[in-house]
Formats: sequence, C-alpha cells, structure tokens
Amino acid sequence: MTEIVYDDLPDGLLTALTYGLSLAEHPDWQHGSPELCLSVNSTNVIWAHAVGYLAEQLRGTCPFSYGSTIDFGERIVPESEVTAFCVFAPLVLDRDDYLGIDVGIPGLAGHDVINIQGMYPIHEVERQFINEQGLEAFWKSDWEPADVLRRPAV
Repeated sequence: MTEIVYDDLPDGLLTALTYGLSLAEHPDWQHGSPELCLSVNSTNVIWAHAVGYLAEQLRGTCPFSYGSTIDFGERIVPESEVTAFCVFAPLVLDRDDYLGIDVGIPGLAGHDVINIQGMYPIHEVERQFINEQGLEAFWKSDWEPADVLRRPAV
C-alpha cells in the first residue's frame, strides 16, 4: 500500500491518498474500485499512515462505500479522541476529479476505473449514530469534518 501525503494542501490541511486498495477485488465494486483520501487539519502524518493501514488490512473485505464506518479500535493519534472513520465523498476534490477515473491502458479492452472515497475521522459515539441513524442524519449535524480535535457532534 502506498500513501501519497501532501502537507498544507489545500491551505492548512494534511491530505493523503492511497494507492493499492483498488488492486484488490470486492463483490460490491461493480462501477470501479476505491482509493482513499483523507484531509485533516493536522500536521501529524500518522493520520495518513492510519488510512494506509486500514486500506491494507481491509482491502477485499471492506467495501469502503459511502456510509461505511470503520472502528480503528483506539485513538488514531494521541492528541485526538477520535477512534473511527466514516466514508463519504472526498473533502477537497471536485466530483469530476474523484469519480470514474479511468486508469486503463488506452486501446486495450476493458476499463480500470477508480473512485476516490473520502475518509473522515469520527468519535465512537458518532460511529454508532451513523450505524443506527444513517450517514445523512450525521452529516447534517453541526461538525467540522477536518477538525480532528473537535468534540463529538452527536
């Protein structure tokens, strides 16, 4: 698994992308395979390593589809109380830049399509809320998706 990390891109955010998750197979991946994108207000590269670790450990078993929640099992970094992630559209990319990216070789039959999925650090209580009430109900709550030091929104 490869992690591509951008410090201060966009301004003030640490942004990380994975490469390698999409090389696996999953029965839910009918319209493309995912890669992950995380954007957080932090300088701690452990956030990027955590997403890369999850992509490596869960490839082929987790669909990484919108609304999926992933329990990390402990604080992701010592200074933040969040212990989980939820999956939705990437915070810092436009729709045309994260959906249906054809990475196949031109002229060859078939297409290799990647969809970049956003990873959002969340608290355990928020993970439980999403699993019970759905991602849309959580998304409408008062929270800042890039703030890893925030209090729980629910």
